Amino acid sequence: FVGSVRCVYATARPPFKLLMPPPEPPDAPPPAEPRVAVLRPYSLRVISPYPQDAPRMNAVRFTPTQVDAIVASAHRGLAVVVGPPGTGKTDTAVQMIANLCHARPRERTLVVAHSNQALNDIFDKVAGRELDERYLLRLGHGEGDLASDKDFSKAGRVNYMLGRRLQLLVQVEDMAASLGIVGADGAGYTCEGARFFFHEHILAKWEAFIDALGRAGPDAPPSRVADLFPFSALFPDLSEPLFGRQDADTDLAAARVCYEHLRRLFAELDECRAFELLRNSHDRGNYLLTKHARVIAMTCTHASLKRAELLSLDFQYDNLLMEEAAQVLEVETFVPLVLQRPDPATGRSRLQRVVLIGDHHQLPPVVKNAAFQKYSRLDQSLFSRLVRLGVPTTTLDLQGRARAQLADLYRWRYTSLGDLPAVRTDPRFLRANAGFAHVRQLVHVGPYRGQGESAPVPHFIQNLGEAEYVVATYMLMRLLGYPPSSISIITPYNGQRALIADVVARRCTPYAEFGAPAKIATTDKFQGQQNDFILLSLVRCVRWRARARSLWTRPSRGYLQTAGNAAGASAREKALGTWLSRQLMRARPPPRRPTRARVDSYRIGSPSPSPSPSPSPSPSPSPSPSPSPSPSPSPAADA
Repeated sequence: FVGSVRCVYATARPPFKLLMPPPEPPDAPPPAEPRVAVLRPYSLRVISPYPQDAPRMNAVRFTPTQVDAIVASAHRGLAVVVGPPGTGKTDTAVQMIANLCHARPRERTLVVAHSNQALNDIFDKVAGRELDERYLLRLGHGEGDLASDKDFSKAGRVNYMLGRRLQLLVQVEDMAASLGIVGADGAGYTCEGARFFFHEHILAKWEAFIDALGRAGPDAPPSRVADLFPFSALFPDLSEPLFGRQDADTDLAAARVCYEHLRRLFAELDECRAFELLRNSHDRGNYLLTKHARVIAMTCTHASLKRAELLSLDFQYDNLLMEEAAQVLEVETFVPLVLQRPDPATGRSRLQRVVLIGDHHQLPPVVKNAAFQKYSRLDQSLFSRLVRLGVPTTTLDLQGRARAQLADLYRWRYTSLGDLPAVRTDPRFLRANAGFAHVRQLVHVGPYRGQGESAPVPHFIQNLGEAEYVVATYMLMRLLGYPPSSISIITPYNGQRALIADVVARRCTPYAEFGAPAKIATTDKFQGQQNDFILLSLVRCVRWRARARSLWTRPSRGYLQTAGNAAGASAREKALGTWLSRQLMRARPPPRRPTRARVDSYRIGSPSPSPSPSPSPSPSPSPSPSPSPSPSPSPAADA
């Protein structure tokens, strides 16, 4: 379409409907005037007279790049979305799922993630949207960690459908009693009886009502709709009168809303009929998985373990959305693509859309075998491969998680990562952190009681000095008034996490003035989560650049405490530690100049050269044994 778009109402609010002009025949001469597309607002469809049944609207205001990603997910084929930290990957994914479910209600969407935490995060947000919960299913052992008190497992959804069936059948019995229908005692006994009741009485009365309105003609009084409506007795508990009796068209619209409410009730009973006919929980669960559920969530591990079972059940789906795609092994990425058999008639898969969402600059896939990791490059995900090969991607470019000083730690790694307006104007991002001189700080912890890094058992790395220092910082923050729910302690190692948890249990948990922090977790377990204040214990330098970027993206407005032990580190690890301190101090090394220019600038008798505008490199943290703060960062990093 080549032309212009004209908005009928300039001050109207969304949603809008875009009306395109009819296509012209190929042999038609070019039009004298450009064709015009009309943008017209429209009212949302009301499906129930009860306010609690109104659809829950999304309160998130999406950025232009997020809108581009959502639009890309609606097209058939592959959509790759690169989401830097804090740019709203999860909210964008939730909106993609909601759009697919509303635009194509007969299609089924499979949601896959690398970890249970990331999958639960997106599933909780999907369950909080306007999607009907009877179409949501969460597979795997991580279902118990959902924030919702509802059971979204296979057995829980079967019990929900059976309980919902009983509730709806009771309502059908009440309808028959309110309408005074004689001989409809069995309407509320089975779903089949309720279906017969709908066609025999509800639908017949509605058609008779429409015919009576047509025979009344336009000259009938405005109250004719309220006088002829046959279902007024079914809505006695409305907070406002059903009909205004002033305008016939308005009353007829209200009557259609009431009938739509009744029709949807009986349509839900039709969906419950299969659970009524199947007599054991195993068959009911398989039917729920293969036919009824529209949004199915599982981890990549669960998909690999249950692939043979899903193929035997003839599991089918139309859309695939993978969260944390950059952390998934390449072979694991292909498993969710082949969880269904091809169509016997066409020989093609039913899968139409694949959406990969991730960030290849953060944690890569975990490969414990060094030979496979280094020489076979198994630590490269399919997401990273596609980005490196130049596959078209949509990159989210505005972050709203962290204050600007914290985002500067990793902003340099992305092409154009900006801040949302709220980051620059929200008071919680502008206020200083009470009790701390800097927004972020690197502290070197030397040997504690003559001991630094230790390993009670192989590969169970700990550092007691760092654990004591981090917990002492947490206790100070609690005494300053910081709530424990806003503080998290993370570390790259399981051994250090266990040690910190033990110190917290001894020094903080028994006392009400301290309590336990919101989370004590490893970097991998905390991936995808965030908190206001992060206390970090690094222990040693391993895969710094990938892990450091992931660690820095967790706090939103708080004091980033990093405690690293340099004792026993190799030359490469010390160099990486120096790189880390430079990033924390925002002092990038100056660009290298030719040697001749540097010598010429210091000729004998010539004036001293003016200072270079580029920042000078900051020294690495002092190796003194006592914990001391690092040199003062730039003014932009001061709180």
